[in-house]
Amino acid sequence: MVRIVVIDDHEIVRKGIIAYLQTEDDIDIVGQASSGNEGADLVLELKPDVVLMDLIMDNGNGIEATRQIMEQLPTCKIIILTSFYDDEQIFPAIEAGAFSYILKTSSAPEIAEAIKKAANEENVIEPKVAGKMLSNFRTVSKKLHDDLTERELEVLLCIGNGMTNQEISDKLYIGIKTVKTHVSNILSKLEVNDRTQAAVYVHRNQLL
Repeated sequence: MVRIVVIDDHEIVRKGIIAYLQTEDDIDIVGQASSGNEGADLVLELKPDVVLMDLIMDNGNGIEATRQIMEQLPTCKIIILTSFYDDEQIFPAIEAGAFSYILKTSSAPEIAEAIKKAANEENVIEPKVAGKMLSNFRTVSKKLHDDLTERELEVLLCIGNGMTNQEISDKLYIGIKTVKTHVSNILSKLEVNDRTQAAVYVHRNQLL
């Protein structure tokens, strides 16, 4: 069961999301808030697995709330759910520690899927957002991927194609635990924090 908190200042949007998520057997909504400050306090009290976070709110925006939560509860996965994907919102949110970034144009099932993936350590980045990340990400001068083994490079390319661990396992005919080990080694060798940054590395270095 994935325990979540929903933070959004638009009551209709918040309650609509909650109404759908309550139909999911493996999602438990433990709290909701209408501002960043209120939401951060609630999350630190309830310690959910995942947080759905709006960005533009009164009384503390989503970026500030994300930063506060991640400083004190780094294991929590924060999914930014917003209508905005301009540079002034995307990069500060990611830098603050957001795990996934999706838009409110996403369908309810897509939002539910993003929550479940977050609980399984899988990022979801809206394609429009990913495009901006790719065009703005710092160029890595050192070819860190030269240190990867042949198998690790294969796994990295799969990550670059947006494949999940299970999909990589099926494609390369290796166990899921082996995939996770390769992913861990890849993140370490590329000096990145998560799969999203690894995927950005793939595209910035034109490995596909």
